Amino acid sequence: MQTPGSQSSLHRANLERVVRAVRMAGSLTQAEIARTTGLSAATVSNIVRELKDGGTVEVTPTSAGGRRARSVSLSGDAGLVVGVDFGHTHLRVAIGNLAHQVLAEESEPLDVDASSAQGFDRAEALVGRLIEATGVDRAKVAGVGLGVPGPIDVESGTLGSTSILPGWQGIAPAQELSERLGVPVSVDNDANLGALGELVWGSGRGVKDLAYIKVAGGVGAGLVINGEIYRGPGGTAGEIGHITLDESGPVCRCGNRGCLETFAAARYVLPLLHSTHGPDLTMDKVVALAREGDPGCRRVISDVGRHIGSGVANLCNLLNPSRVVLGGDLAESGELVLTPIRESVGRYAIPSAARQLSVLPGALGGRAEVLGALALALSEVGDSTLIAPSVPPVPSAPTSAGEGELPQAPTPVFT
Repeated sequence: MQTPGSQSSLHRANLERVVRAVRMAGSLTQAEIARTTGLSAATVSNIVRELKDGGTVEVTPTSAGGRRARSVSLSGDAGLVVGVDFGHTHLRVAIGNLAHQVLAEESEPLDVDASSAQGFDRAEALVGRLIEATGVDRAKVAGVGLGVPGPIDVESGTLGSTSILPGWQGIAPAQELSERLGVPVSVDNDANLGALGELVWGSGRGVKDLAYIKVAGGVGAGLVINGEIYRGPGGTAGEIGHITLDESGPVCRCGNRGCLETFAAARYVLPLLHSTHGPDLTMDKVVALAREGDPGCRRVISDVGRHIGSGVANLCNLLNPSRVVLGGDLAESGELVLTPIRESVGRYAIPSAARQLSVLPGALGGRAEVLGALALALSEVGDSTLIAPSVPPVPSAPTSAGEGELPQAPTPVFT
């Protein structure tokens, strides 16, 4: 029996601290583990050896700063996580392990707006098919991350806006999918998960303050402050698509007039080109035509960029992020949209905030949200469940930090 403050309980806490650091980062050298956790190098070496003997981690030779080192990652068979991303027109699912390796991934078209039941039926079937394709025991699934294209009410777990997904009214997405799959499910909106995906694997790596702007059927932002997703007390932080640009402008689906979304989202932008390019135009096609030199498509994308830049300038003035990452279909247009965004930021943002800001396209494309869902699931895995209870502690050499002392380092985050 472990009592609070006992040597065994402190040792267990240090084991979990090391496992958490490795789980959140994917892989770390032993020196990086020591810096992240605040534990001494000798203590980390003993703990890594213990975890390796118990099958929790794998250790492989690597190099750091030109010197030989050992890279520590969670064992590939320690468990699985699942990412599920519902977009307005697609369903994407990915299966990954706790070593941050994507084992299987697939997407299919889906009208998510039409029916929540149909969406969950399809998601359940696709998850089962991909788990079977990996050949891994389904019982190893430790958790699921779920993304939906709308804000989640923190208190009820339901969608916070019925105007965005009317067919999902009263549905608690995490509870629904958890009951179907029999495992814990964590849910967030797609913009937050896009931010998390880019933060861990894409254009947000190495920064602690960024905004991920997703422009698709709607416009949303995922905000990262000090390395963590900021959701706000009600879960609706980042609804940049509903800041007002023109109070006499078009009526938005939220009921207000002149929201950024009415000047940038596909549902409002595409009709501007219907008379010249036909009614079957998609944003993907607009981007492709613009890259080929089509003047109408280039003008529309430039105008959208200027409007998005106005919203980004407001973010700069309020939050002063160091990086903005543009996601969604529009990001594929590259400098055609990024240049007008930067110009608007330069015009409307406080000069000091504008100088510190870099605006980049997302590196993950359409995968950002599903990879963010995997990252969300990884962040919720219980560290104690990953440690083999049968492995006896390895005696530690006397150190300045010692096994009897639990360092008060901050909890590691995805950086």
